Amino acid sequence: MAEYLVDIKNERLSFFTPAGEVKALNDVSIHLSEGEVLGIVGESGSGKSVTAYSLMGLTAHPGKLIGGTLEFNGHYINDMTEKDMRKIRGNEVSLIFQDPMTSLNPVYTIGNQIEEVILLHTDKNKKQAHERAKELLELVGINEPEKRLKQYPHELSGGMRQRVMIAIALACEPKLLIADEPTTALDVTIQAQILELMMELKDKLGMAIIMITHDLGIVASMCEKIAVMYAGKIVEYGTTDEIFYEPKHEYTKGLLKSIPRLDAEEHERLVPIEGTPVDMLNPPKGCPFAPRCDSCMKICLREMPPVTEFGDTHYTQCWLNQKAQFEGGKVQ
Repeated sequence: MAEYLVDIKNERLSFFTPAGEVKALNDVSIHLSEGEVLGIVGESGSGKSVTAYSLMGLTAHPGKLIGGTLEFNGHYINDMTEKDMRKIRGNEVSLIFQDPMTSLNPVYTIGNQIEEVILLHTDKNKKQAHERAKELLELVGINEPEKRLKQYPHELSGGMRQRVMIAIALACEPKLLIADEPTTALDVTIQAQILELMMELKDKLGMAIIMITHDLGIVASMCEKIAVMYAGKIVEYGTTDEIFYEPKHEYTKGLLKSIPRLDAEEHERLVPIEGTPVDMLNPPKGCPFAPRCDSCMKICLREMPPVTEFGDTHYTQCWLNQKAQFEGGKVQ
């Protein structure tokens, strides 16, 4: 029996473009147990989606895995063929995309699209698949399921379409659900309903969830552990409380300062992170966040910092923490 449901060790993945090699993932490690919820946070281009898609064998051309090992539910992903991957996609691991309108086929009814997944991955016949589709729509809180099965995606609202996407993802009761910014296209009240629904289904079905987002509000309410990504690296990893109450990396602190807080003083200004993301074709030699960091030291520009651990679950890669530990002082 494998120790973890998801076990990614030192993954390195690059896109070989005409302009050069884009190092999308550089030494990424993620461990997730059954029933756990992990949030992967970071700005656009930090490698969040690439990490999750590589686990499903969905790395787009010209991307290539060049190092590390990926294991999921006893499967060694590195050695699996496309034919083998198709057996576990949808069956053991499912994915909810960012925009449900572009994920659903506009010329097929909702019923047709849910039933197709059930027929493909189970031994149910057409009638049983129809009943299961109806059941799934009820499970995700859609009213009048029989009527909805006959409708097309454009006839449903954004929130309902996202519920249909969740129904499709849950059709075979997967062990892992990857949600790639599932609420970005929705308004705030529907967002809250979708997140609540996902947590209810997680408890009911006992599945693990990887939540990809740049919204720290979502991870605070949903996730047990958080991986903060920047320029293809996990710069900080810890439990939700550790990340929110004891952030150690300057990028994590910057993210927390740039979101509005309910307990803030009146008229308190938000502090943006200055500068622009790293050019992944020519990444810096040292810490990728160094050019945007207010506390940058000379060594930060020259060398990538080693991992600094703060207990069993919390670690970061930052020279300031190394310096504080070396001086025997308390990390700020």
